[in-house]
Amino acid sequence: MNGKINASKLALELIKDGITLGIGSGTTVEIFLNLLGEKIRKEGLTVYGIPSSYQAMMTAIKNGIKTVDFAEKEPDICIDGADQVDAELNCIKGAGGAMMREKIVAFASRRVIIIVDESKLSEKLTAKVPVEILPFAYGYVFRKLSDICKPKLREGNGKVGPVITDNGNFILDCDFGTIESPEEVERRIKSIPGVLETGIFPSKVISAIIVGSHKCARMIENIHK
Repeated sequence: MNGKINASKLALELIKDGITLGIGSGTTVEIFLNLLGEKIRKEGLTVYGIPSSYQAMMTAIKNGIKTVDFAEKEPDICIDGADQVDAELNCIKGAGGAMMREKIVAFASRRVIIIVDESKLSEKLTAKVPVEILPFAYGYVFRKLSDICKPKLREGNGKVGPVITDNGNFILDCDFGTIESPEEVERRIKSIPGVLETGIFPSKVISAIIVGSHKCARMIENIHK
């Protein structure tokens, strides 16, 4: 937990009065938003936010962030978490099921900052890749993905049947083993009709990673972006 808090505290230094924030989803982002709420109340800041999920929207509103949409604002900076980050700053996201909106927010933002604790770092991506799919296409997409990985329909806790995303879709969690080329894997997945988005966030969209430990946090800039 200290790693997430320290990463969030360092990310807070990037937030200025009047900024428009692209808001990711997940536990680390929730910690960041709660800390940002304290900063807003203490310093009297005005912060606009474009949230990527209902969870993020509710947490943002609770913390005094003025939620807007793309018709009104364009994000100056996106703050989001990740499930895994490799040595080239490619990320896998989507454990919370919000990767489609998260990716839209990220690509629309001028800068994208990923905040993680050091346990999320890996030399190569090995985590399962979440894939959001149209429910109508489930059987077809499942069979096509089975040719290149081991897909599994994500099922809910506390409800019977599949997890339904904020967009009304299904999620397949896909095991590719060790991923040598994240962009090629994403290209192959998205070539299948019925696939809407993947949880692979290529390094080309990532401006920097903030990594927190139990003692401190550091920022790793993407020198190739």
